[in-house]
Amino acid sequence: MSFKFQQLIPTLAAFMMLAPLVVNAEPVNINTADASALAKALNGVGPAKAKAIVSYREKNGPFKSVDQLSMVDGISQKLIDKNRADIQLGADKSGPAKPAAPAAAPAGKPAPKPAA
Repeated sequence: MSFKFQQLIPTLAAFMMLAPLVVNAEPVNINTADASALAKALNGVGPAKAKAIVSYREKNGPFKSVDQLSMVDGISQKLIDKNRADIQLGADKSGPAKPAAPAAAPAGKPAPKPAA
């Protein structure tokens, strides 16, 4: 059985056309993204799982950790680990959520002093 380079050309051409589709998507904020954005950005998450994520978030409030996604029906730890680099919790796309500033003291009352 002889191998000819010409037989490989259609396969190489198909691979070159599909290669850009394999590039990782932008990170997605699981606390603000809609189901469509979640399905598009997360590998292995289709419309049904994306809707389940949004539904869980609406019932239970924002996710406090990426691993909390495992509480959503159909989302396994393996799926979370596969997508971990593309999942964000923060308010924007620039990085993880920043800690909240301490609450201000009510008007007319001095702020509590730190313990010594």
